Amino acid sequence: MKRGSQLTLKINNIKFPSTGISECEGKKIYVKGAFPGQTVKATVKKNREGYAEAKLVEVIEKAGYEIEAPCPHFGVCGGCSSQNLTYEKQLELLSDEICDLFEEKDLPMGMYLGVKGSENCWEYRNKMEFTFGDLEKGGELTLGMHMKGKSFGVLTVDNCMIVDEDFRTVLKTTVDYFRKTGLPYYRVMKREGYLRHLVIRKATNTGELMVNLVTTTQIDFDLTEYTELLKSQNYKGKLVSILHTENNSLSDAVVPEKVNVLFGRDYIVETLLGLKFKISPFSFFQTNSKGAESLYSVVRDFMGDGENKVVFDLYCGTGTIGQIAAPNAKKVVGLELIEEAVEAAKENAKLNGLNNCEFIAGDVAETIKKVKDKPDIIILDPPRSGVSPKALDYVIRFNAPEIIYVSCNPKTMVENLDVLLAHGYKVDKSTVKDMFPNTPHAETVVRLIKK
Repeated sequence: MKRGSQLTLKINNIKFPSTGISECEGKKIYVKGAFPGQTVKATVKKNREGYAEAKLVEVIEKAGYEIEAPCPHFGVCGGCSSQNLTYEKQLELLSDEICDLFEEKDLPMGMYLGVKGSENCWEYRNKMEFTFGDLEKGGELTLGMHMKGKSFGVLTVDNCMIVDEDFRTVLKTTVDYFRKTGLPYYRVMKREGYLRHLVIRKATNTGELMVNLVTTTQIDFDLTEYTELLKSQNYKGKLVSILHTENNSLSDAVVPEKVNVLFGRDYIVETLLGLKFKISPFSFFQTNSKGAESLYSVVRDFMGDGENKVVFDLYCGTGTIGQIAAPNAKKVVGLELIEEAVEAAKENAKLNGLNNCEFIAGDVAETIKKVKDKPDIIILDPPRSGVSPKALDYVIRFNAPEIIYVSCNPKTMVENLDVLLAHGYKVDKSTVKDMFPNTPHAETVVRLIKK
């Protein structure tokens, strides 16, 4: 089996995240985006001693449970991966994948509460980052998502179904306007061009809408006409912010070197479970507001009666989980690396009249040493890389009676749980919360108690 060779494979199993498993020449072959029951054509990307990885080229034969994907962009757009499955089937496979991760590590799940689905399967995202580009070299300007399996092709997704009508209105208005101007999009390899990204945020519960155009400063263009055009559109929500972010960084990421307010204010306000949260253009906030309410309700339920308890919220971001836990806690201490997020957390706590919250900026592994309080409950909500060994060591030393671990990456979560169980914790209960329907991603929540 050579790298680059093409194989016809029958997919017989699946692993997280939505990676089909087949067998060929006595070894397991992993095919991302393939599902059990399909027969696929795939190209070998990696060939190792015990396994190989292959890139999906084509589905030759569909699985018996597949349906027709409703979105016209599905299959070409690199966003959603499982619109061809019923939502019930998506949840079933998601549960299997995460349970298998625990089983592979021989880890208990305690009382497994199953998968909690999303309230909305469609139009649920409150943030999208679209890219300017073209479908083919020299073609007309496009604005949307990178095409599946291509490095540079960008597809205009003006019928995207995981965002609501206001997102589609802003996207279509923007791409139509800039096509007429003839302004070039930024080419990463050449490091030249003007138009880079369009970032849209909308607070689901309040309806407040933010539009953020990201460009280089290579061209001095007056955005007054574009601003007035956006303001003149009909929206279901309320347009409260139009921003222009200057970004001359060499990478394809959105780097806010300078943010100019073209209209309104530089934030939107969202409400979750009765609390208000100011969301700035680059602050982290769960991309599914209704899903976040459900997820944080799970955390609150796992906490139980925390009235006289000190809660540590590690990797707290803008302090969302900690503030939702605060009314049921004696005190909340939040630690977070990003200083701007901590300032936002403090501001939000003040906005909500919460005087039992303390937020500290700095590397969690370092700042945790300086905290004088002793926690009754530790909430861990780390990035995809999980809790670092150094930080986990301090978590263990605190000897907290309870730990609630919230993870967007169950692969790194099981690694951390393995260590915690070796230091006297046991898994009390666990659940999976689907925050991102039609994609492979999910949040897993585990409650651990000290033996």
